[in-house]
Amino acid sequence: MTHPSTAQFLIAFAIAAVAGAAVFLHADRHGSKHATAWACSVFLFLGLALPVYLVHVRLARSRAKR
Repeated sequence: MTHPSTAQFLIAFAIAAVAGAAVFLHADRHGSKHATAWACSVFLFLGLALPVYLVHVRLARSRAKR
């Protein structure tokens, strides 16, 4: 396995940053007490934290409908 090039690193960094910012804005808009924690988690662990956040949102919406 080779090391990523500078361009590949910057692209991955930008994708993670945009995803983290989007999660922060969504969580903050919907009144989450932990919007910053969700955003940091998504930025650092994109492949794991983003699906967990999406499931969390889905479950919270289904609980709110009851």
